[in-house]
Amino acid sequence: MATTPAPPKAPPKPTWDPRRPAPPLPWLRPTIRIRLTLLYGGMFLIAGILLLSIIYLLAAEALNVGSELPFKIVEGKVTSDICNLPDQASPSEFNNAMNHCVNEQRQSALDNLLSRSLLALLGLAVIAFAFGYAMAGRVLSPLGRITRTARAVAGSDLSRRIELDGPDDELKELADTFDDMLERLQRAFTAQQRFVGNASHELRTPLAINRTLLEVHLSDPGAPVELQQLGKTLLATNERSEQLVEGLLLLARSDNQVVERGPVDLAEVASQAIDQVHGEAEAKGVQIRGEQKPAVVQGNGVLLERIALNLVQNAVRYNVTEGGWVEVTTDVQHGQAVLVVSNTGPVVPAYEIDNLFEPFRRLRTERTGSDKGVGLGLSIVRSVARAHGGHIYAQPREGGGLVMRVTLPI
Repeated sequence: MATTPAPPKAPPKPTWDPRRPAPPLPWLRPTIRIRLTLLYGGMFLIAGILLLSIIYLLAAEALNVGSELPFKIVEGKVTSDICNLPDQASPSEFNNAMNHCVNEQRQSALDNLLSRSLLALLGLAVIAFAFGYAMAGRVLSPLGRITRTARAVAGSDLSRRIELDGPDDELKELADTFDDMLERLQRAFTAQQRFVGNASHELRTPLAINRTLLEVHLSDPGAPVELQQLGKTLLATNERSEQLVEGLLLLARSDNQVVERGPVDLAEVASQAIDQVHGEAEAKGVQIRGEQKPAVVQGNGVLLERIALNLVQNAVRYNVTEGGWVEVTTDVQHGQAVLVVSNTGPVVPAYEIDNLFEPFRRLRTERTGSDKGVGLGLSIVRSVARAHGGHIYAQPREGGGLVMRVTLPI
């Protein structure tokens, strides 16, 4: 019985894009290591050739190759304009005098050669360092371009690209990888902005409809007491959900750098926050005090107002039941705008400070379960402060309460 021949194997897939030229062999690739090796090796070779040539020329000049001897025979006598030879002397004395003269000439030539070689070496060293500095700057210029692009991207300009031209070496590979990373970041950032916009609409709309229906139901005087109580409970839950959605959306927006900036006075922002919380403070018996001095910064007024409002609200809500106070001050210190919110309240351990800035974290509790907020206030404050290039510092106050200090660049 004849066997069926095996089907032919498919050719192996290429490891690179067939539409692109084949990559060069590793040993033919002009890597930065090979370029630096050739550069500095060639510099040393050229410097060595120049140094040998200069030494040879100096030695030939010092030894006077091809010139006449420093002595000559005149009428049976040896005379010299350079050497001091005796007129009447024995052969041994005359030979010693000639040897001494030749040795002096050799030593003079060596000393002259040494001094001129040192000067030549010094000149070549200056030229070599200057040429090496210029070449190093030329070789490393792509790194400066990458650094400038990274700084521009850090300022929230994700549209910038390096687009480095030149040989396919390590620096170009780094630049291309960085460009690919920026492309992915820009797509992710755009998708996040689109998601925040869509979520803002999709989440707010049903909550607003629920709130409207509950308010209409509660406005009916003929509704049973049980249904009215249930409606109030649902309305409070719906309001809490709206606060949570607003906080999450604001937190998502404030995690990015602020692109649209304008002059904002922290004193005005703090005054508006105090006006909004004044009624709640009076109801709790908390006194709000403090002096707001002008402190103008460049930023987003809505987000900066959220910083002051969240801090003042927390200071009022987490306060003592009797004789409580909140102090709100703004000022310019050491070239920075400063907003300080201090309050009386429960004693806060120092090790709990960092946990207060985490989402949904409260003092001695980790999840929701408090009617004082949704647990995002300080997280939003820290995120907005960072988006403006600032910082927030929290410090336990002696006797209870906290001191919140926000610094923003002017």
